Amino acid sequence: MAKVNPIELQKHLKGLDYPASKEDVISYAEKNGIAKETKSVLEQLPDKEFETPTDVNKAVGEIE
Repeated sequence: MAKVNPIELQKHLKGLDYPASKEDVISYAEKNGIAKETKSVLEQLPDKEFETPTDVNKAVGEIE
């Protein structure tokens, strides 16, 4: 599985309003041109609300 660069991930999520659901995160990242490999990692996120960008990075780190 490809390693997700947390800085690149946050560039794709810049401007996203939090709290955000898993679906919000994926949709917003897609609109901002996220790579297919990174999207596949985001699809494995838990189905919950993320309060901050750090929460998203932490959840992605737990998948990898």
